[in-house]
Amino acid sequence: MKIAALDGGRVALIDEDELIDVSELVGARPGEWPPVGGVRAIATFAANPPKREDLANLPRIPLGGTRLECPLPWPNKVIAFPANYHAHIDEMRAANALISPKPASGQGFFLKANSSLSGPFDGIVLPDLPGREVHHECELALIIGKGGRDISRDAAMDHLFGYACLVDFVVRGKEERVMRKSFDTFCPLGPWIVSADEIADHRDIDLQLKVNGELRQSANTRDLIVDIPGMIAMASSVMTLQPGDVIASGTPAGVGPVHEGDEVTISITGVGAMRLRVIQGSSGRHPVWAPPTTKE
Repeated sequence: MKIAALDGGRVALIDEDELIDVSELVGARPGEWPPVGGVRAIATFAANPPKREDLANLPRIPLGGTRLECPLPWPNKVIAFPANYHAHIDEMRAANALISPKPASGQGFFLKANSSLSGPFDGIVLPDLPGREVHHECELALIIGKGGRDISRDAAMDHLFGYACLVDFVVRGKEERVMRKSFDTFCPLGPWIVSADEIADHRDIDLQLKVNGELRQSANTRDLIVDIPGMIAMASSVMTLQPGDVIASGTPAGVGPVHEGDEVTISITGVGAMRLRVIQGSSGRHPVWAPPTTKE
């Protein structure tokens, strides 16, 4: 099953080269505020996967040329795991000898603003921060289907709905991580959500990110420090997970800067791909960004 969004909040399932509009089936209302149609779809289909007869008479739309939107623009939370690949930790130390990063297994996770989410055809808008670098981070998004608290490792995969591509963008510096990662458009998600049953082995998923065709990042989920069940278990030990919650797996080595006019491509085997254009914006300045800072 692949779940996509379009037309200001309509929700659809992808059937080969067509979109099946399931908005009415899941109670998604285009243009509603807050835009929670995607969350309703995840909660509905996690509890009761659609049957073929449920979809037989629903409207169908050609997939080709359709502008897909962020499939989950308003989740309850976006949870992100830093330093979750050993090679990236080594990279961070090499970039700044004063930094001694702890792995995700020892420092846990942080939250990223929901408003930073954007879709597969939206541009990445760089804030107007002269002298600052914005870096890309290639990540696998985990989408929670069944909520819960204190979920065990053994039960974790029962709570996972599926996966999506996610790129975490960050302004390098010493300011708080959440602030540096929460600019609008700094969390593109998509191009759709793939249900977990379409992935043969969650321990063997390849991820790649290219900038202007140049390979920057390449990894496999077998290299994760905190694996997929571990991330779900750790996050739920602190807070109740809700349907539609997004967990970003952490980035592998190879992070680097992006500039106006760049094209960033993320591809994840069995999940999908997004091609994102980088645009220079005119907002974002504030005195907090003024002093030059060491990269992090």
